[in-house]
Amino acid sequence: MSESPSSGTHRAAGQVGVVMPPSPVAHRHPRILIAARILVTLVSLSALVLTGTVWNYIRSTNNDLTIVEALDMGSDDVRSIDDQAGDETFLVVGVDSRAGINAQIGGTGWMHEGARSDTIMLVTVPADRRRVVAVSFPRDLNITRPSCQRFDNDSATYSEDYVPSERNVKLNDAYYTGGPKCLIKAVQRISGMNINRFVGIDFAGFQDMVDTIGGVEVCVTQPMWDDELGLIIPEAGRQVINGPTALDYVRARHVPAEGTNDYGRMHRQQVLLSSLLREVLSSRVLLDPTKLNSFIEAFVSHTFVENVDSESLLMLARSMQGVDAGQVTFLTIPTAGPNEQMNEIPRDRDVDAIFDAIIYDWPLPGEEDPAPSNNDNTDDAPAASSGDAQPAAGQDEPRDAEAEFPSQVSVQVSNGSRTFGLAGNAASALAGYGFQIYSVGDHSRVLNQTVIRYSEGNEAEAATLASSFSNAVLQERRGLGSIVEVILGTDFDASISAPASPGTMVSIMDDGAVVPQVPLPDDLSVTNAGDLSCT
Repeated sequence: MSESPSSGTHRAAGQVGVVMPPSPVAHRHPRILIAARILVTLVSLSALVLTGTVWNYIRSTNNDLTIVEALDMGSDDVRSIDDQAGDETFLVVGVDSRAGINAQIGGTGWMHEGARSDTIMLVTVPADRRRVVAVSFPRDLNITRPSCQRFDNDSATYSEDYVPSERNVKLNDAYYTGGPKCLIKAVQRISGMNINRFVGIDFAGFQDMVDTIGGVEVCVTQPMWDDELGLIIPEAGRQVINGPTALDYVRARHVPAEGTNDYGRMHRQQVLLSSLLREVLSSRVLLDPTKLNSFIEAFVSHTFVENVDSESLLMLARSMQGVDAGQVTFLTIPTAGPNEQMNEIPRDRDVDAIFDAIIYDWPLPGEEDPAPSNNDNTDDAPAASSGDAQPAAGQDEPRDAEAEFPSQVSVQVSNGSRTFGLAGNAASALAGYGFQIYSVGDHSRVLNQTVIRYSEGNEAEAATLASSFSNAVLQERRGLGSIVEVILGTDFDASISAPASPGTMVSIMDDGAVVPQVPLPDDLSVTNAGDLSCT
């Protein structure tokens, strides 16, 4: 979280808050790792509701939740909305706010007016509930901030004044300027994700949550020193740390041994969230009503949310029972280094590849094969957010085809539009990419949609051809033999791109649309929840 020194309130060296040796219970196989504090709470609540003893208590916490305007439903920045139907996507932020009690944590109020989003995670639980993906965003990520209403952090309200859009600013400036609404607009624009839930938490809340459960386990390979915060963990190895030390562990941005700022910090946040969840799910917490109730109270007291309540979270938790730790993956937005403003430049193509993999449920590095979904009871599915698209009954899973060499695809190009000569031009462009042109002509009628038709056994060839078009859909038809026919509709914009590389996978959606799988970058930072190694 914040990199600021404690201005006289930091613990002296040696008082690092390391407590108790780790219990062997903490090393047992974790059930779920969910990359956000709100999801930690929902799983705990799920375990409680199964006993039926504290349901009324859980529901009563709704009255204590602080509600803030955040969501931007129906945004044009959301892509492939139908493929996100039924997904739950949380934007979770740790806020560097020093109002009230936070003024004693990491700085003073007059030095740090307002608030910034110091930790930014986008957590997605897909409709089939078979995995969880959390993406960490560098707070210094270079963005074009959208036009936003100015936000007052102390009152959690927006003014009538709009701040104009500005280029080359840091991502956390979006929160500082326009609050949760502005940050969600910025993240939605980067990711294309349909963000339907928001959770913010402050410094004091994080400390209290850790302390109420007796600390969390971490493992360091050497003593941890930060040039601003000082000595954080004095000894190497596995150990349990208390709330103040845990806060410093996730906030530190000047650790010489890491050689980086945001990336080392984001990895530590991901590792500590894993440990936090394992502890919350242990018998030491779940079977101790005092600890668990204190944890819930700490969460509720220090968070502000939109479209989050105990009932919907409990239903989400029930629908995810059986998710294994190997299906929980943390990713980090890759960047190409700083620009002149010292903002981290996003690698746009790689960022798109990450969110394509999330939207279309493609495999992620290090992820175990998902177990079959046990969510057969639709009553267990969480209530949909207002305005959310819902999956159609009987909707099939996307199927994959392996792209062929264009020279192995014989193409018949037919003009189904009203534009003279369109088929000939398209045939020339396709031939330039190596496709074998079988014939060129007019279709018998005008079509509004560009269609690629193929006969049984030629789906891979058809998918390869479709990958060169932005909006074509596949249709299986008899009688074409080995020929693949593309019928250019009135929606065809005369744009043909290079086909998917031979051997790469192309996803065919239930409606016949084709989405080429763009490979994820080799240097992608990945933390899998099933990995308990000490690094």
